[in-house]
Amino acid sequence: MGQGKFAARKLSRDSKKFRWANKHYARRMLHLDEKADPLEGSPQARGIVLEKIGIEAKQPNSAIRKAVRVQLIKNGRQVTAFAAGDGAINFIDEHDEVEIEGIGGRLGRSMGDIPGVRFVVTKVNNVSLYEMVIGKKEKPRR
Repeated sequence: MGQGKFAARKLSRDSKKFRWANKHYARRMLHLDEKADPLEGSPQARGIVLEKIGIEAKQPNSAIRKAVRVQLIKNGRQVTAFAAGDGAINFIDEHDEVEIEGIGGRLGRSMGDIPGVRFVVTKVNNVSLYEMVIGKKEKPRR
């Protein structure tokens, strides 16, 4: 009903009301993803390395993926971040300051065969981890 010549007000009011049935709209309007996100909606964050850990890959793969536990500076939350690259974990020590970003999985969740890891280390003590791995830069002495 209500599709007539003078129904514009009702149509616009209804379309606003029924938008809340859309899961993506409701989550966006209530800022639910930002509240749940340790980075609080920002693209990167800095943190301090607490420990290095090895995470077993999911089936059918068999490997130990090297990761670090990081405590974020901005809110104190602890997250796990993957150290990407061959031997990259050797450039990261405890109490180093690292920069992390999202790993790029589906809807901000984990990626590939690494269970429960949603972030990846990009910098260690303000130097790119990738450039250290390929040998372009040295890790700074602090």
